[in-house]
Amino acid sequence: MTIETWALYVGTVLLFMCTPGPSHLLMLSVSTSNGFKRSLATAAGDLTANAIQIVLAGLGLAAALNASKYGFTIIKWLGVSYLVWLGTRQIINSFKAHGSATPAKKASLKALWARGFITSAANPKAVVFFAALFPQFLSSTHSLFPQILVLGFSYIVIDGIFLSAYGKGGSWLATKLSNKTQAWVERASGAGMIGAALLLGLKSQRS
Repeated sequence: MTIETWALYVGTVLLFMCTPGPSHLLMLSVSTSNGFKRSLATAAGDLTANAIQIVLAGLGLAAALNASKYGFTIIKWLGVSYLVWLGTRQIINSFKAHGSATPAKKASLKALWARGFITSAANPKAVVFFAALFPQFLSSTHSLFPQILVLGFSYIVIDGIFLSAYGKGGSWLATKLSNKTQAWVERASGAGMIGAALLLGLKSQRS
């Protein structure tokens, strides 16, 4: 793979990333309520799912997944439902915790990782996306595995930077708010998770 081809690929991914997706909104939400460092667990979960999707695309399973219409829909809506449930629960808990001297219990790192993983895994069409994107930048005259490795690793790095930026933005926003507004921060965070679910649902309807 030439440096020109790789640069074109990076530019394409950057353009794709400029539009906030469900995972970006989730990072903003989690960081606002849990802090930037803890939100990195959510980013790790998201990137783990991305890595698996890239491997599946590289193994040529995109066509099989695309043919499984019902499995496709089930995975999608399970993820949407999970995010709606999380967001709703967080909003309800914010009312219960309001005015209490005891700070709200933060989610465990394992739970935060699972949020990121499920949000990304709930979009199984990502496998098809990678399978459609990668061939545009692959050369048949060279070994495919190293090229797919470079493309996949580059995507993970770029996505990680964007997720971290959204997480940092959410953390910065939280520090600018007074203690009296913490309940509203929790509610906004829950609404952000519901918003991420709605984005996934809208994508499903358009499909």
